Amino acid sequence: MDEIRKDLVKVVHGDPTKYTAVIFTGSGTIIQDVCITSLVPKNKKICIVNNGAYSARMAEIADSYHISCVNLEFPTTGLPDLDVVRETLEKDRDIAVVATVHHETGTGVLNPIREIGKIAHDNGCILIVDTISTYALLPINIEEENIDFLMSSAQKGLGGMTGVSWLVGNIEKIEKSKDYPKRSYYCNLYMQYDFFERVGEMHFTPPVQTIYALRQAIKEYWEEGEQARWERITKCWEAIHKGIEEIGLESVIDKGIQGHLVVTIKAPEDRKFDFLKLHDYCYERGFTIYPGKMFGLKTFRLCNLGQITYKDIEDFFVVAKEAFREMGYTIPIKQ
Repeated sequence: MDEIRKDLVKVVHGDPTKYTAVIFTGSGTIIQDVCITSLVPKNKKICIVNNGAYSARMAEIADSYHISCVNLEFPTTGLPDLDVVRETLEKDRDIAVVATVHHETGTGVLNPIREIGKIAHDNGCILIVDTISTYALLPINIEEENIDFLMSSAQKGLGGMTGVSWLVGNIEKIEKSKDYPKRSYYCNLYMQYDFFERVGEMHFTPPVQTIYALRQAIKEYWEEGEQARWERITKCWEAIHKGIEEIGLESVIDKGIQGHLVVTIKAPEDRKFDFLKLHDYCYERGFTIYPGKMFGLKTFRLCNLGQITYKDIEDFFVVAKEAFREMGYTIPIKQ
């Protein structure tokens, strides 16, 4: 685990004298819980820059622990308004923490975390970023992006197994959190950090098999390389856009603000379209697609994650076109 902790910092180009990784047992939501409950000082507030399902979840966590939360809600189809973020922090000096999501997997929007982080720092706040779906997929430099704490989970970008999550954070700020309110026993950041530093292990039972799988996943990450992985993912993303254009579909999110990892597609409005039929037809032929997560809009998602290549995407669209024909469509679809 000591080796893994060092590597998790290295993946995001963190200076090991300034940043450390702290590992917890659980899915991605546990590390959101850890950050929010552990890093807000007494009588201070957290501001959530919220434009999707996973930033909304952070606001729900804050509310569950009765932590004062300024929930800045923005449309899920676009970027947050940075002027609103700036004005909010300038007016409310009780805000000590700003939190947001790097990439909203519910939509595919990639948020401007560097800019949000600068606004946070200019106003004396720390920045927490959920990088669960970008860590080890999209190149991240923790310091250049103005991030104080980022979080991720083994089953996402690194392609490990569900059951272990972590944060990479500023050591000085972790140690400072020792004096903050203890809102959780299991999810207390300083307690886990301190135990790792003194004993070299998790404070409670570790997910042993999942830790070994994570070590192997990190090894495979170094073998492929950061830039090579990003280029492979980008080719897959371009193949997705080529494929949906050939079918006659379009993405909901403007291509310029997508993170290359998830494409949310506007489904046909007519009664012929049946997501379950599309899903099952593709699944039976080796491909898994995801339902939409946008309220009030009929969508589905293509997730560009895992050890896949643009050839896999091209093969998928052969099957997807067949599925649409089975539903009674002529390709390309005229909408």
